[in-house]
Amino acid sequence: MMSSSSVTDSPEALLGRIVYQVEKVIVGKRDVIEKLLVALLAGGHVLLEDVPGVGKTMLVRALARTIDCGFTRIQCTPDLLPSDLTGVSIYNQRTAEFEFRPGPLLAPIVLADELNRTSPRTQAALLEAMEEKRVTVDGTTYPLPEPFFLLATQNPIDFEGTFPLPEAQLDRFLLKLRLGYPEPRDEVEMLNRMEDAFPLTHIRTVVLQEEFAQLQKQVRAVHVDETIKQYIVQLTTATRQHPDIALGASPRASIALMRAAQAEAFRCGRGFVIPDDIKSLCVPVLAHRIMLGANASMAGKSADTVMGDLLAATPVPVRRHAAG
Repeated sequence: MMSSSSVTDSPEALLGRIVYQVEKVIVGKRDVIEKLLVALLAGGHVLLEDVPGVGKTMLVRALARTIDCGFTRIQCTPDLLPSDLTGVSIYNQRTAEFEFRPGPLLAPIVLADELNRTSPRTQAALLEAMEEKRVTVDGTTYPLPEPFFLLATQNPIDFEGTFPLPEAQLDRFLLKLRLGYPEPRDEVEMLNRMEDAFPLTHIRTVVLQEEFAQLQKQVRAVHVDETIKQYIVQLTTATRQHPDIALGASPRASIALMRAAQAEAFRCGRGFVIPDDIKSLCVPVLAHRIMLGANASMAGKSADTVMGDLLAATPVPVRRHAAG
């Protein structure tokens, strides 16, 4: 249960305590933890590209425990069917009616592990859930819980047995992150914590599921000045005009960057967005939504590098006043 002190804590303090609890398990990755929390506050989803064994599953389980949310893990394989995710209707001979048995997708926090190992048909089954927060089975629509957060992992695209994610699906991930290997000192600390006990058992609940849903609603009240909106549009427009980019960011990307910036400001205890919020989230929000041209790819450029250069070349607006 949530400690009594959380009733009087500010949202900033509560969110800081969530990060503190997750850091009991994931050592030296505060920036990734904070960005995951930003995505959850914004009601978005995260694509985590990394090699096996760096703690992706543990990270999601720890986050779910701090928010007292249900957690499910889907191991994606080539033979996975859409019904394996959404659930099925089964005929009950005793009642002479069909009964819906929900699949693992109908949980507040879902880890879809190695998403790019499953078929495009099954990948497509996630689109409705990600965009509309619902699933449809046999013509009946079932709402997903609030909050609903999908964290999908994928292996680097040069691994064998992978299916590239379609652009429409990539566009529905709010952030793309990489956990990366820990620093040697952090890995030693991890071994120390694993020596005597399983660190996940030490994580305490900070907020309840319905209380976190209320925090998500408060994020939408964070003020975004007109100059900030223009800054966002300048960035996304620049991706559509850049010579190294064949496919630029969509208007959905502009909305995603604004929502993520609102969540970052809220996490920092501010009621308004500042340019630094945009700058810190520009690459993880936009890089996976663009497609590099053939010449840029052959030259060995990455989407992250191109977006970083584009961000550096875009003038930062001067804040006129602190709103709200």
